[in-house]
Amino acid sequence: MKIKSLFLLIILLAHVASAQQNYIEVTAPGNRALQLAIAPPSALAGGDTKIAGELAELFRFDLTLAGPFAVQEARAIEGKSGIKPGDFDFAPWKASGADLLLKTGYTISGTKLTLECRLYDVVRGSEVTAQRYTGELKELRRMAHTFSDEIMRAVTGEKGPFNGKVAFVSTATGNKEIYLMDYDGFNVQKLTGNRSINLNPDFSPSGREIIYTSYKAGNPDLYRRELFTGTEARISSSRGINIGGAWAPDGNRIALASSKDGHSQIYLIARDGKQPARLTKTAAIDISPAWSPDGATLAFVSDRLGKPQVFIMAADGKNVRRLTTNGAYNVSPRWSPKGDRIAYCRQQGGGFQIYVISPDGSGDTRLTGEGSNEHPRWSPDGRFIIFSSKRGRKEALYVMRADGTGQTRVSRGKGEDSHPVWTR
Repeated sequence: MKIKSLFLLIILLAHVASAQQNYIEVTAPGNRALQLAIAPPSALAGGDTKIAGELAELFRFDLTLAGPFAVQEARAIEGKSGIKPGDFDFAPWKASGADLLLKTGYTISGTKLTLECRLYDVVRGSEVTAQRYTGELKELRRMAHTFSDEIMRAVTGEKGPFNGKVAFVSTATGNKEIYLMDYDGFNVQKLTGNRSINLNPDFSPSGREIIYTSYKAGNPDLYRRELFTGTEARISSSRGINIGGAWAPDGNRIALASSKDGHSQIYLIARDGKQPARLTKTAAIDISPAWSPDGATLAFVSDRLGKPQVFIMAADGKNVRRLTTNGAYNVSPRWSPKGDRIAYCRQQGGGFQIYVISPDGSGDTRLTGEGSNEHPRWSPDGRFIIFSSKRGRKEALYVMRADGTGQTRVSRGKGEDSHPVWTR
């Protein structure tokens, strides 16, 4: 299957406070949250009211989840409703209580779309950043997510993750297949169709490949798949399990759990499956390796003390130490992109809850409480965590901020969805 990349012609018209700053710090009066108003998108030519509604809802979804501001309804009544500086008045927006204002306009010509987006500082009456995108009409959502990322960069200094993709497992066809979607659940694409059990996808650092475990040959083997061509290679097929594959940050190594020598242990292999090296050498069950962002350390799960707990070791298998000390059953660790926290799952009652902990064992904090929650995976900027949760009859995917707030369902299909992972 070929995944078409978006070709964007971007004209950046950013207002910068000084040559040394790479973002503008916008602050609200007092200690209240920044109020962000989203003006109704304007049809500059070739209007389509459905597109306007889709744009407004997409920006509302992204920026409400984002957290640095509170998104308000467009309450201002404008005399002039243009989107460029001088083509509208700030006064009604200031009167509505808005600190920031998002203005968008679009032009449609056949199947071509031009989208112009501008963010304004209402208090100062100035433009913060602006971009223009051109592409196919079907790429509307990709363009808009890209500007949501730009808003995050302009306001906080760090780009957002909204334009990323999520790989996940779904039972939409009755089998556990691997799918790809936008982080908000739109543009779902099926990657596998082998009518078997497929689990634990993980993206390569380049985002061009995934690895996953499949039972399609009868044994849980590890496969590497190119997303653009659909070409696959079986890279670990030892008798027994070959699961939990995790790509190293350098893209050259893969950690996995294999029972080739008896009990499940942690191994390293090259990206082509060669040069296997065993890291753990115990009589216990060791699974779920997870890389630190610098590639020097691995977290993993072991029952060497009786019950599953999260441990940390150097990437050569040395200096093993226990990380989690609270709870009797802790699994599924994943390192944050900045390396300052590790998300994991703790069994509680009849299900699991998601926690975060510092690599030194401090700051052990619970993030979820409703339903049973598993498979936490970080967004590439570390602001968000995507996870699977059973809050009712079916398991579905949710996104939350890194502090556990803003938990939002993003699954939109009919199947049960699990094992999500965000592109890096």
